[in-house]
Amino acid sequence: MLAAGDTGTVDLDLVHGGGVPSARFLLEETIQRPGDPIQVAPLGVDPMGPGLRIRTGYDLSTSTRGMIEVGPLTAVVTDPLGVARRRRAVAGIDTVTVAPRAFQLPMPKLGSGPLGQQLLAQARRLGPGEFHSLREYVDGDEPRSIHWRASARGEDLLVKQHTLEGLRRALIVLDIDPTSYADRASFERAITAAASLVASSAHSELTTRFVTGRGIDLRGPDVAAAALDVLARVEPDSSGLPLLDRDPGEGIGLGILITGRSGTSGWAAVRSIVDPTMTIVPVTTDAAPRSKLGAAARTEDEFVRSWRAMAGSRRSNAPGSGTAGSRRTAGSRRTA
Repeated sequence: MLAAGDTGTVDLDLVHGGGVPSARFLLEETIQRPGDPIQVAPLGVDPMGPGLRIRTGYDLSTSTRGMIEVGPLTAVVTDPLGVARRRRAVAGIDTVTVAPRAFQLPMPKLGSGPLGQQLLAQARRLGPGEFHSLREYVDGDEPRSIHWRASARGEDLLVKQHTLEGLRRALIVLDIDPTSYADRASFERAITAAASLVASSAHSELTTRFVTGRGIDLRGPDVAAAALDVLARVEPDSSGLPLLDRDPGEGIGLGILITGRSGTSGWAAVRSIVDPTMTIVPVTTDAAPRSKLGAAARTEDEFVRSWRAMAGSRRSNAPGSGTAGSRRTAGSRRTA
């Protein structure tokens, strides 16, 4: 799997199975990118002796998400005068998956930024976590927190301190209803936002769940890779989101709805979740959110900046610091 903007390589292993040396010949590989005209990658091959193996290949650039078809691979042999030409297919079609770009984003921490403050307040409402230590009583402490047995062994009152549980799980919901977006560019920004948030959530070791239209509901240890595969192929669809029942995971949760603007069908689906442990925030690609608990994604740069501001991260991260721009091997090695 490549990411949009990557340059990969396609390796070709050539084996001469004939009994006499070959003449110099040309290989032509057909390349079909999403929405682009068919291209041909030409590769000249010097004469090969019987049983000889050689490796050649070509660069495969990407600009948008989707599926790239490479092949069929055709060998073209001409006579010395260039009059006669023979073409023969020597390898079939392979498919290379190109995932959307994904930016590394910080997941909120309790007390950091507007979202962290909201999660901290929620953690306090849900009650104390695990016992941490004892400290001396000060004015304003809750009498119920006094540890009477430990206090009886000394002259001062001691109170129990508990740790507050941090963010444990994330639900990322992508609205793919075409009526939720102003145009195709807005929809594609939603795809990028979804890829970034799923990958960043899994990287932060949160229990991650990804939900979108056509009944897709992904979770488990491989959710990031599975979600990127889905996001490479997904198209606008009006079938609606699956039932968003309460996530069985434990601890504080964060629900993120990615849609064009407020009031879309995705909003109604997300608001149906009855879960006091989960905070719901929107990421909108056509308009700024109505409150500070939300991120605007009218451009990729705005999405990264507004998410970081909401999560309380001071580090600047331009879109260029995402996953795009690397060089990888694309697809499986092809043998002819």
